[in-house]
Amino acid sequence: MSPDHDKLLTHLNSAVSSSGDRRLTLEKVAAILRTIDNYRWVGLYEVDRIIGMVAIIAWSGPSAPEYPRFPVSKGLTGAAIAARKTVNVGDVTADPRYLTAFGTTRSEIIVPVFDTQRENVIGTIDVESEHPNAFSEHVQDFLEACADVIWPLWQR
Repeated sequence: MSPDHDKLLTHLNSAVSSSGDRRLTLEKVAAILRTIDNYRWVGLYEVDRIIGMVAIIAWSGPSAPEYPRFPVSKGLTGAAIAARKTVNVGDVTADPRYLTAFGTTRSEIIVPVFDTQRENVIGTIDVESEHPNAFSEHVQDFLEACADVIWPLWQR
C-alpha cells in the first residue's frame, strides 16, 4: 500500500472511531474516499434485505444519485451484493447491468461492505469516474481494505 493510502486508512479509522452523528461520519468517509484519485462521485449505500432495497446513506460529488433507492437485484450494486464480491466495470456503457445515474460515468466499482461475521453484505461503496478503466487492481484492493475498516458505521 502506498503512503497516501496508509494516510487515508488512518483518516478512515479516525472517522469510524469518532462518536459523532452516523450520517455526518459517513459523509466524511465518502469525501475521504473520493480523494483517492479525485473521483467524480462516491456513494455509500445500505442494504435492507428484509424489504429488498438498497438506499443511499451518504455521498460526495456534484449531485445526489439518480436512484437513491432501488431493488437489491438491480444494477452493478445488485450484482456485487448477489456475488458477494467487488464488481469493477471499465466501461459501463457496455454493461447492461449499469443503471445510468450520471450520463458522464464511464467506469464504476462497487465494493461490498460485510457484517462482523462476513456473512451478509450490509452496504456498498460505489465509486464512479468519467474515465474508462479508472479502477486498477491496486485501487480495488485498497477500496476493499477501506470496506474492512468502515463496516462498523453500518452497525450504529
